[in-house]
Amino acid sequence: QVQLVESGGGLVQAGGSLKLSCAASGRTFGVYSMGWFRQAPGKGREFVATITRSESRTKYADSVKGRFTISGDGKSIVYLQMNSLRPEDTADYYCAAASSIRVDRNPDYWGQGTQVTVSS
Repeated sequence: QVQLVESGGGLVQAGGSLKLSCAASGRTFGVYSMGWFRQAPGKGREFVATITRSESRTKYADSVKGRFTISGDGKSIVYLQMNSLRPEDTADYYCAAASSIRVDRNPDYWGQGTQVTVSS
């Protein structure tokens, strides 16, 4: 099993920045990619960004490209730097990890979530 713990959420004004962190513990030797998802009030959970363990390949949702940056080692720690935040970025943000390189499609583990609120 892998445990994921997020931190760094909060309230910020539009145009501001926040950095989320996620630390994995447990059987991280089996983790090959990590990423972030988010779920806005009344909406489904959506993919935000991923990073692979090998070669640190990254992938972003179109809605955050150019504003968000994912970093980390892809197996035990991952960060999400969020710049130029917009009210529509308001959501609960979840860290995820996978035993494949496609955490965006097949997440195996989830964190408990951290809330991000962007005021206009």
